[in-house]
Amino acid sequence: MKTGHNYFVYILECSDNSYHTVTNGFERRLWEHETGYNESCYTFKRRPVKLKYDEHFHNIKYAVDREKQLKGWSRKKKEALFKGDWLEIKKLSQSKNIK
Repeated sequence: MKTGHNYFVYILECSDNSYHTVTNGFERRLWEHETGYNESCYTFKRRPVKLKYDEHFHNIKYAVDREKQLKGWSRKKKEALFKGDWLEIKKLSQSKNIK
């Protein structure tokens, strides 16, 4: 397990208003998303992209785990994260079965 390095989880907002969550080398990959470097990339036809959120990790396992968690979040929950609205995140995290 790689530790002591720089890993990032980030969320991009695409021109079609979708969100793309990624774990990877931050500056290089952001440049690739913005410039359309890779035609097979999700963001290629959805440019321009805007960075909405990023989080830094020293351990790749934690970064990948966080990426998986964020990918499972609803759009509303991600938007609360962008605003730093932890009360809303908590509210949106509660089970819908609890009454």
